[in-house]
Amino acid sequence: MARTWLVTGSSRGFGRALCEAILDAGDNLLATARDPDQLSGLGEGRPGRLAVARLDVTSEEDAAAAVGAAIDRFGALDILVNNAGYGDVGSVEDTPIDAFRRQIETNLFGTIIMTKAVIPHMRERRSGHIIQFSSVGGRLGAPGRAPYSAAKWGVEGFSEVLAQEMKLVGVRVTIIEPGGFRTDFAGASTTLDAGRPEYDAVVGNAARLQAAYDGKQPGDPRRGAQAILQVVASEAPPLRLPLGSDALAAIERSDKARLDELERWRTLSRSTDFPERPGG
Repeated sequence: MARTWLVTGSSRGFGRALCEAILDAGDNLLATARDPDQLSGLGEGRPGRLAVARLDVTSEEDAAAAVGAAIDRFGALDILVNNAGYGDVGSVEDTPIDAFRRQIETNLFGTIIMTKAVIPHMRERRSGHIIQFSSVGGRLGAPGRAPYSAAKWGVEGFSEVLAQEMKLVGVRVTIIEPGGFRTDFAGASTTLDAGRPEYDAVVGNAARLQAAYDGKQPGDPRRGAQAILQVVASEAPPLRLPLGSDALAAIERSDKARLDELERWRTLSRSTDFPERPGG
């Protein structure tokens, strides 16, 4: 039986590859973008049924309309994929507050808004799957990307709480944590500001590495899309799924470093409890 998906950020990159895979699988899809004209040609030659909608994920009205459009067209909504997002490179000092707000509004509040828009429908049906795109930068601080990491760490915390609540009503939640994939995320979608020399070892280096990385990322968006289809088809999907060998390696290093630090400072951490009374 065909499933119905709603994917945000469908016009390019990972979102476009996922939409193509969904339609190739014969499923129903509401593809969304700020400019629906960018979705032209998406359904050509593919067996799945396609509808498109204009969507700004920071608008509660747009979110409600998109969810309603999917239900009206296909009768139900089974899977929400919160994919829309972007991240610029710059130092904390030199990134304007408005730039922080814009990235957090899109990457975090856009995810929250879309999730809240779909919850009542999934709760009433007692089924569904919410796929939240985070990043390897949602598990460790991404150099030169403070607004992006702040937002993605927020997505991780929000989604971990969400998963505990949604489990009670039969709805699944999975956080996707991609590493580098060959999309325009590292190219036209990103503003690179190497910034002042004091931060060059971190921010300037991040800007240079990203420019050199564009087109050489190890991740294949089509294979990433197939991995997400496998997760949705699983009887026991993971809460978190890193995608790509680079993401796995970075997360393993970071988790080991955290555990090592936790052990080094264990005594001081425990010392803040009230003293135990003799005899219990």
